[in-house]
Amino acid sequence: MNAFKTISVAIAKGFVRDRTSVFFAVIFPLMFLVLFGGVLDLDENSRLDLVVVGEVALIEQMPPAAKAAFDDTFATTQTDDLGGALEQVRDGDASAAVEMQAGTLVAHYTQTDQVQAAITQGTLRSFVDAANVAQSVAQSGRPPRFDLETEQVEDESLEAIQFVTPGLLGWAIAMSASFGVASTLQGWRTSKLLRRLQLSPAPTGSVVAARVVTSIGIALVQMLIFIGLGIAAFGLQLTGSWWMAVPLLVCGTLSFIAIGMLAGALAKTEEGAVNMANFIVLPMAFLSGSFFPLDAAPGWLQAISQALPLRHLNDAMLDVMVRGQGPATALVPMAILLGFALVVGVVAARLFQWDAD
Repeated sequence: MNAFKTISVAIAKGFVRDRTSVFFAVIFPLMFLVLFGGVLDLDENSRLDLVVVGEVALIEQMPPAAKAAFDDTFATTQTDDLGGALEQVRDGDASAAVEMQAGTLVAHYTQTDQVQAAITQGTLRSFVDAANVAQSVAQSGRPPRFDLETEQVEDESLEAIQFVTPGLLGWAIAMSASFGVASTLQGWRTSKLLRRLQLSPAPTGSVVAARVVTSIGIALVQMLIFIGLGIAAFGLQLTGSWWMAVPLLVCGTLSFIAIGMLAGALAKTEEGAVNMANFIVLPMAFLSGSFFPLDAAPGWLQAISQALPLRHLNDAMLDVMVRGQGPATALVPMAILLGFALVVGVVAARLFQWDAD
């Protein structure tokens, strides 16, 4: 019993003294608690964004109580431009656009966020039904005056796979590039291979270029596998300027190579480098919409996500692969990704050491 107690105390002390173990056992999981708490907290942004096109009798004729409930549910924007309203919905800037066609409320929605689309349609249906019930009671059982019709702003033949592929592909690229570079850099340093390469006739630039080209090649193979499996097994359709996903992927890979270089430069062991890269990339995937859209997240959380390279990669690939946007849509995200790669790469280079001390 004394031996058991002694060993247990020794193990506990070793755990407490190992800062890396404490961080990944306690601090890291707590980060996800805060992250999910922020993403799923709808108190700050509970209303759905609705674009109202022209005069909508259903809204204008609501009694005060119903109108107050409607305003608590939807943040409305008025416009007469149906095309512009549909573009806002297609780009994810609004949950839906509504217009009146005779006695029918037509709601235009996007499949980019299927959960939000279902909530929006269900909520609008409840207001339409409530208006018809109120009319029936007030006018002695007359037939319903309003109806609801929903229309998808994208090509209705598109399947759900269209909307999840860009985000998951971006996450896969981020993991592969950052983990691969961090592990290789630290592994080569620990084994003294970096020092041998420095002393060899091979220029340092050739070593860096080889690692970069290899990472980009792996990313392109990942893209081929994702797209090939999506087409063969799940009915994935490539629409719009989908080919712009290739240069986007290259720019994104460069960004995450820079992150891997930074992790490899800061960490002291190969395991530490991989953990550090994981610490950066995994939360970034949640904050960048790789797994679920961030439309319901608080504004402050969305603002933070705009500073992350994966958010720009995901959004741009969604634009060119699903939303039917032109090639010019990808230019700004590509510039942001390259700028991020340059800045982080310079920082990593300044912190870089050839030997593991």
